[in-house]
Order: sequence, then structure tokens, then C-alpha cells
Amino acid sequence: MVRAEEITSVLLQELEGIEKVIEMTDIGYVIEVGDGVARAYGLQGAMASELLYFPQASERLGREFYGIALNLEMDSVGIVLLGPDQFVREGDEVRCTGRVVEVPVGKELLGRVVNPVGQPLDGKGAITAKEFRRIEVKAPGVVKRQPVKEPVMTGLKAIDSMIPIGRGQRELILGDRQTGKTAIIVDTIINQKRFHEAGDPVYCIYVAIGQKQSTVKSVVETLERYGALEYTIVVSASASEPASLQYIAPYAGCAMGEWFRDNGMHAVIFYDDLSKHAQAYRQVSLLLRRPPGREAYPGDVFNLHSRLLERAAKLSDELGAGSLTAIPVIETQLGDYSAYIPTNVISITDGQIYLEPDLFYAGIRPAINVGISVSRVGSAAQYPAMKKVARRLKLDMARYFELAAFAQFAAELDEVTRRELIRGERLVEVLKQDQYQPMALWEQVLIIFAGINGYLDDMPADWVRPFEKAFLPWVRERYPEIVHEIETTKDFSAETEQKMHKAVQEFKEHFVAARKEASAPTQLAAAS
Repeated sequence: MVRAEEITSVLLQELEGIEKVIEMTDIGYVIEVGDGVARAYGLQGAMASELLYFPQASERLGREFYGIALNLEMDSVGIVLLGPDQFVREGDEVRCTGRVVEVPVGKELLGRVVNPVGQPLDGKGAITAKEFRRIEVKAPGVVKRQPVKEPVMTGLKAIDSMIPIGRGQRELILGDRQTGKTAIIVDTIINQKRFHEAGDPVYCIYVAIGQKQSTVKSVVETLERYGALEYTIVVSASASEPASLQYIAPYAGCAMGEWFRDNGMHAVIFYDDLSKHAQAYRQVSLLLRRPPGREAYPGDVFNLHSRLLERAAKLSDELGAGSLTAIPVIETQLGDYSAYIPTNVISITDGQIYLEPDLFYAGIRPAINVGISVSRVGSAAQYPAMKKVARRLKLDMARYFELAAFAQFAAELDEVTRRELIRGERLVEVLKQDQYQPMALWEQVLIIFAGINGYLDDMPADWVRPFEKAFLPWVRERYPEIVHEIETTKDFSAETEQKMHKAVQEFKEHFVAARKEASAPTQLAAAS
């Protein structure tokens, strides 16, 4: 027979073995939801930008559903939802997580298309990343950086010669819609292939904000076709995504780029574009009833972009000398680069490339306005070979466009002005470039050398492009030592310079003779 004392002692022993773990969770309840935002009562311990968990919405959606605490008010918390708002209802429970938004980082993401929270969109299976990073971190301080002195080669003659971009720099591309902004980005990504093959890889992150899905798909297919997707991460927050995802997309892409920077590697991140990012943030802010300022943007819209772009840096040698270069894009309206968001981003970045519609429609592509475009790093971010040939180029081009505008109204021109106009016209032809055809350093140096030294002045302007097309393969075949020296040392000696003069003169004789011979039958036919 079991006695009461035995039962009591067994129960006491069991009770003593129970660990007293009290789990405290800060919870609240949704009081209002709609348009991608929610307001919740409670959540007394919620922190700014904290990730909040919606248990009931997660059940309805079939996966975890989160939001970000953006407004911390006396009696409620304003939340931006990271998913479709139809799954959240009034009265739903909301829980604090004590975490901020994190995204997967590392080489496992290369060649993939992901959304702003790092989930794959390309149907190539799950991403098995070993590391995660917060999307919002403080930018490296001055002591952790070093000056920008190595170039990021875009493969575009006009940019690499006149508006050079350095590793760790922030260079803005701005212009109206359909002026070739994304084309410059795609060419730059394709051009990094030669550096991967040479063992000096530069990884690329393309962040598409508010773009059409068809546009993003077209960019991805182009990168795949040219073998550039294997070293690129595409972060897509398309126009159909909630404004909250468009708002966090650049920060997510930046966190992915910082992993390369902090591990002693080099990366370039393209934000396409920050105009739509500012609009998404404006939408979220107005829905959360933040006070509107100029053009209805909230008061901290400058900080929105400055804290993002400050994260681009060239780290000191002690920290591995890695770099993250930022190339943001801004879309102007009817060429108005003095509007609110463009001037904000111009003042944050280390220079800008302005693409002008008039030049684009005149067939000058890339349609860079040389007068307004500038790189505040300048020739410090150029290889010595390019520095030697392009020293006068930007001033010559700016002067040419200025003279060309006045020459329209002048009846007769003096000889010096006429020569400057002829030279400028030939240099414009030299700097034209077809899409998806980035050029190697030696190719850029040689053709600019021919133009800047006047070898093209006495031939018709429409001969310049055919001259370039035939000249570069000819030099590679006849003078391989010139190509080898420029490619290996990134410079050329006085002796090689003499060879370059000789090569241009020699080829020019053959080229002009062949052209005249080809045009002779046409002239005879026209005369008869």
C-alpha cells in the first residue's frame, strides 16, 4: 500500500528538479492596418528599426511575417510591413524580437537574384549562406579609411579618361529617363570580367529599386549572356513590391557589398535608382503620418541617402585594404539637375556623370555632358598611361562644346578656332562607343593618343570609327610589345611613346590610301 508521505516526497523531488525559466516577450496588438503599414498598441520595449514578428499573419501566409518599427510614439508603434498587408488584421498579436533586419552575405549569393531580405527570386534553389549581416550599420570612420587611388575601370573611354572612378569612391550617374544610365552600369559590370580573369576580381552588386520586372529580367539576361552574372549579385525590389521592401533594398545590397570590403576584396554597388528609393521612403513616411517637408519628402531624406553612401570606402591596409565603390543613379525630370533629390545626392557623392538627352538623340553615346560632369577624385584614380594621354582631353572637350555653340552664329572663324572645332569634332567621334563593348586599357589609351595628337584631324569625321575598328587589331598584331607594356605596367616609356607615334602614322597611311581607293569608283560613277 502506497503511503501519503511517499507520494509527497516524490512530488517534492520532482518539483525541485523543475527549472524556473521565465521568458519575457514584449507584445502588442494591431489597431490599424493598410497600404503596407500597421499601427500597434503596446510594444513598450520596442526599439527603433527593430524587427517585429506577426504570429497570426505568419500562419495565414504559411511563412514567417515581419515588420520594422519605424515610428515610436507615446501610445503606439508605427510599423512598415515586409510583406502583403492583407495577411495582417486588426487585433493581431505583434511581438518584439530584439533583432534588426539581417540579410545573408558571402560568395554564395554570387550569380543569384534575391529580394531585399535575401530570399531567392531566380528559382535556382535555396541560398546556403554561412553569414548574416545587419542591413543598417555605421559607416567606417576616417581613421579606418585611406585615400582613393586605384581605378575602377568601366571600359568606357569617355568615363575612364575624363571622369575616372576610384575604388572606394561614390560617383553619381544622373540624367533623364532613357538616356543610357543603366547601359553604363551594365557595361561597367561586363568590363570587370577581364579583371576576374587577370586575378584582380571586382565583385558587383546591382540593386534594382522600383524597376519594372521586365527591365530587371533584361539586365540579368544580358549579364548572363556576357558571362558577368557569375561575379554579380542582383537585389530586386520591383515596382510591384511594397514600398517597405523598396526602402530597405539599398541597405540590404550595401550589407552584401560590405562583406567583400571587410574581407579584403573589392566590390562595386550600383543603386538603380535612388529617386524611386526616395519616393518609396516618402510614401512610407506619409502613411506613418510623419511631418512632410519640401516636395512632401520627410525632413530626414538627406540622411536617408548620406548614411547609405557613406558606407562606400577604401579601407586602410591594417583592415585588409578592401573597398566598396558606390555608383548611385538619379533620374532627373526634363534635365532639371537642380531639383531637391538630385542636389542632395550631388552634395553627398564625390562627383557626377550627367547624361544629356540632346547629346543622346544626336547619336553621341554615352551622352556625357563634359561641362557638368566631374570626378572629385580626379587623376589620382587613373593609371599612369591614361593620365598621360587624357591630361588635356576634358578641357579640350569642354572648350569644343562651348565653341560649337558660338560657332553656329559666327559668319567666319579664325584659324585657331577652326582647328579647335575640327579637333573637338574628331574627339567626339573617338569617345563614342557601342553598348556592351567595354574596352581594355591599351585600346582606350591608343585611340585617345591618336585623337589627342591630331592624327585624325585631316580625315573626315565619319572615318574615325572605322579607323578605330581597324587600327586596334592591327596594333595588337604588328606591335604586341606596346600592348604588353601598357597592360602589364599600366604605363608606357618614352621609347614606347615613339613606337606609338610610328604605329599611328604607319597605319594611317594604309588606311587613308585604302579609303580613297574604295571611294574612287563611287566618285567616278557619280560623275558619269
